[in-house]
Amino acid sequence: MNKQQVLQRIIEKLDIDLDVAIRAAQTAYETATHEENIAENKYDTLGLEASYLAAGQARRVEEIRQSLSLYRQLGLKPFDQTRGIQSGDLIVLESGKGVAQHLFLGPDAAGLKVYLDDTLITVITPRAPLGQNLLGKLEGDELQISVNGSRQSFEVTRVL
Repeated sequence: MNKQQVLQRIIEKLDIDLDVAIRAAQTAYETATHEENIAENKYDTLGLEASYLAAGQARRVEEIRQSLSLYRQLGLKPFDQTRGIQSGDLIVLESGKGVAQHLFLGPDAAGLKVYLDDTLITVITPRAPLGQNLLGKLEGDELQISVNGSRQSFEVTRVL
């Protein structure tokens, strides 16, 4: 698995998400400013609700743009045994039950999911508990995190 390809998939997915968000923001703006949506009385709130939606969509567009910028500037480096896991690394974790998951430790866009060669890769950030626990770890290291009040154990089986 090639982390440069994973990075490219993340950028492609964010580009698609940005396009969708821009169209949604434009639609919400047009609805909010359309002459038919001018309030006729104090109970007529369609225009007001549409303006709130437009503002939220505009914030979402800006968030995606910021994420895209961070990923386009991300310089990927080979895994460094002396530093352990860092942002930009591709990690394979195995749960105590033997279930493997592929994670990309990125600067933003936590929860984004991309596929590469039929493998699901989930983006996490160092701000998340799992991301914090992974920083500095090496292949073979174990970590425990609390998920919904229960402790779960994972082993780092591969880092790229």
